[in-house]
Amino acid sequence: MTPHTFHRGEGPAPRPTDWNLPNALTVLRFLLVPVYGVLLFQDGGAEPWWRFWAWVVFALAAVTDGVDGKIARRRGEITNFGKVADPIADKALTGTAFIGLSLLGVVWWWVTVVILVREVAITVLRFVVIRHGVMPAGRGGKLKTMLQTLSLGALTFPLWVLPFGEAWLFVSYVVLGAALVMTVVTGVDYVFKAAQLRETSERTLARRAARGGRPMSGATGETTPPDRTATRD
Repeated sequence: MTPHTFHRGEGPAPRPTDWNLPNALTVLRFLLVPVYGVLLFQDGGAEPWWRFWAWVVFALAAVTDGVDGKIARRRGEITNFGKVADPIADKALTGTAFIGLSLLGVVWWWVTVVILVREVAITVLRFVVIRHGVMPAGRGGKLKTMLQTLSLGALTFPLWVLPFGEAWLFVSYVVLGAALVMTVVTGVDYVFKAAQLRETSERTLARRAARGGRPMSGATGETTPPDRTATRD
């Protein structure tokens, strides 16, 4: 029996424990990252069988990324550990894939550098503005993640053993190009969102009111606190 099994409504609900299924899936994703890297480089990355198993591990890790958040929201098991660890696990998986495929000559290095610099920069930016609130994720960020995952998975797979392998490879690079565009566009968008959040947050309004000796209020005399929901960039 967990501490939050029976909550009858007296007082605030107990804080969910970190020992839950969504966090276990996040940890599993962390553990799968080095396994993927090892399989990807077996026999110089040229053996179809090893590349296939690398794809299986990558696909499994990608599936846990989508499942853990849904389970956490459905069961009310969103924790601070999950909010921090989940996006880091995502970046570890995609970062390993981009670097690994670039080392194998599958993905151009300049593409990997642009995408990884954007991901690191936005992650740092989120931590910088966290005291003002959490930047809400838009559809662009979710589409960017989906395109990156699809392109990396396809380029990990030994496409050359499939019928019309060259055509599948071309499609994979088209998806990668779309992922690159969405990565840059959403990165710029998040910079503007961060600036707006910093200017309009409750914390900033309180500081301005204290300096100007005016009450912190809008047209209705009320302010809306920033959303504290974990989001994906």
